[in-house]
Amino acid sequence: MRRLVTGERVDVTDGSGLVAECVVTAAGAGKLELAVLDKRIEPHPEPTVTVIQAIPKGDRGELAVELLTEVGADVIVPWAADRCVAVWRGDRAVKSRARWSATAEQAAKQSRRAWFPEVTAPVDLVGAVRRVQTAARAIVLDPSGSQPVATVGVPDIGEIVIIVGPEGGITHAESDALAGAGAIAVRLGPTVLRASSAGVVAAGIVLSRTRWA
Repeated sequence: MRRLVTGERVDVTDGSGLVAECVVTAAGAGKLELAVLDKRIEPHPEPTVTVIQAIPKGDRGELAVELLTEVGADVIVPWAADRCVAVWRGDRAVKSRARWSATAEQAAKQSRRAWFPEVTAPVDLVGAVRRVQTAARAIVLDPSGSQPVATVGVPDIGEIVIIVGPEGGITHAESDALAGAGAIAVRLGPTVLRASSAGVVAAGIVLSRTRWA
């Protein structure tokens, strides 16, 4: 707000598609007044990109959420995978989700998004499988995947689910369950990325073939 001056253009959004095109009429310490020039509704992006993100340790979860929001993910699902070091339970789960949501909101504002991403409640393997079952396309990142993510067919509408495992990788049981639900195992490239960055790269590749095209 401190950088805004009278006469400058600024957009205001409710995070659900409504955008008000405004001009600054007054700015000062703790004060900002705007005049609305026009309003518009941005359609919800298609296809929807959902990232099921295994919960990283430390602040890497917030880093992943920030980058996923900037790149354009629509839904971020914290996943309590078997090999996750960080465990969300009770009050910690509530506080951790709140931090992820706040990070997503701030990143969405910085990125000037009309639609803010949703950070859902954490899920276990059963919840992840249910999400895969209803997706138009689901992919799970796996260094030994049968094909590159860039070659997987992606739909123009519906939900694309990208599953990111923990630093130690997903277990055989998790891999089998996700594959049984319809997820395709794909690899990003010749190197292995961290859990906090792999989803961002995968989402960018998917979006470059859909909404960015």
